[in-house]
Amino acid sequence: MPHNDISILNRIKQKKQWWVNGPIIVVCLLFTVFQITEASDISSSYSIYTSEIRDIRGVKISIDLAWTLLCGFLVFNMQAGFAFLGAGFLQKKNTLNYLTMSFMDFCVGGLIFWAFGFALMFGGSYLASGLDDGNTLVGYSGFFLSFGSFDFSTSKLWLFQMMFAAAAATIVAGAVAERFKFHTHLIYSAILCGIIYPVYGHWVWGGGFLANLPFGSGMKDFAGSGVVHGIGGLTALVGAWMIGPRFGKYNPNGTPNIMYGHNLSFVVLGTLFLLFGWFGFNAGSTLGATDLRVSIIATNTFLAACTGAVVLLYISYYFTGVSDVVMACNGALAGCVSITASGAYVPHWAAVTIGFIAAIILKVSLYYVEHKLRIDDPVGAISVHGANGLWGLLSVGIFADGSYLGVKGLIAGSGWQLLSQFIGCVVLMLWTLGIGYLVFLILKKTVGLRVPVSVENSGIDIYEHGISCYPGFN
Repeated sequence: MPHNDISILNRIKQKKQWWVNGPIIVVCLLFTVFQITEASDISSSYSIYTSEIRDIRGVKISIDLAWTLLCGFLVFNMQAGFAFLGAGFLQKKNTLNYLTMSFMDFCVGGLIFWAFGFALMFGGSYLASGLDDGNTLVGYSGFFLSFGSFDFSTSKLWLFQMMFAAAAATIVAGAVAERFKFHTHLIYSAILCGIIYPVYGHWVWGGGFLANLPFGSGMKDFAGSGVVHGIGGLTALVGAWMIGPRFGKYNPNGTPNIMYGHNLSFVVLGTLFLLFGWFGFNAGSTLGATDLRVSIIATNTFLAACTGAVVLLYISYYFTGVSDVVMACNGALAGCVSITASGAYVPHWAAVTIGFIAAIILKVSLYYVEHKLRIDDPVGAISVHGANGLWGLLSVGIFADGSYLGVKGLIAGSGWQLLSQFIGCVVLMLWTLGIGYLVFLILKKTVGLRVPVSVENSGIDIYEHGISCYPGFN
């Protein structure tokens, strides 16, 4: 082939390569320019952000963000407390079943709360970005943390509140343990995190009608004696009643038998985990460390817990003649539950008084639930969380001294706040017992609530999970 022809062919090939490679080169150049522009924008945004951080407002935002996230992590640690506490109260053959329920509560509940529970609870509250739409009954913005709610402030609030929702679900798990179907538990846990908890929470924390009652300062529940513990404890009451007692719990004449837990070390350890997490639960509900009330709240939480433990230990000692650490642990938890609503509004002496009364309420409630109502609650969740959740709400109307946000109770000369708290208690009972009964009734008629008696006798671990928590145990 002549040399000129070879040159022509080479030019043709180069031309073809240009038509193929040219667009690729152009795209690459545009992408490079875009990246440079984006990098410039990011650099510019970062410089604006860092300059804002230097002022007081920026520092406050950062501190409050870190504080709320840290407290959310502390509340998450309470799941370990619930796991140890409940497992210790139960028989060895059902330990893994309860641990699995506790673990899956925040997994299933987290997805449901992300999808729509959070939107129902805080839509219309304006507490964070993208939570603009809602009314006094229910919220309807913030679904899937998307669009306007995809923001650092909203994600912070969601994470903190998600831990509360998981706690409410796990409270119920203890009351129905050792006879409840595992997958039925996951269904009700999803309903609690998606509907029961968020709707009542909206009425109190999301700008709902209870928060706007015209009496006193409206209903107040600072960290969730009613919203979290009342919801969990009263739902536990309905669930334990509908499923019935464990096989062998009651004699033919109706007298109860003691069914001992398999590991009291777990009970004490679980209580300590819960008490530690409660500092985040209560003090973290300021949603900011720059609210200096956090120290008052933390101290009140500790004082109420200590008082509840000491009082119930000696009440038990008076009746039995022995020092019962289990009762002391439950007394400490009852003190924490009762101070959760009022911890920000009351002086320290009132926290001790609230914890003292909580221990008495717990003792009376435990006896009444087990002996009179004949409801089998292996961990005492109904009395610790339900009865004392209601007491916690009422205590705001009695002991609030007006030193925080102007909330005044009886000791400050006003009875209107107590009226708001009483209305909140009535609404809590009507909502939780009513919707809880409906949910458990539907589950009972469809998928069923209870494992067969033969499975209950042999142990749920093998039946539901294929393995025992203690290898080699039969």
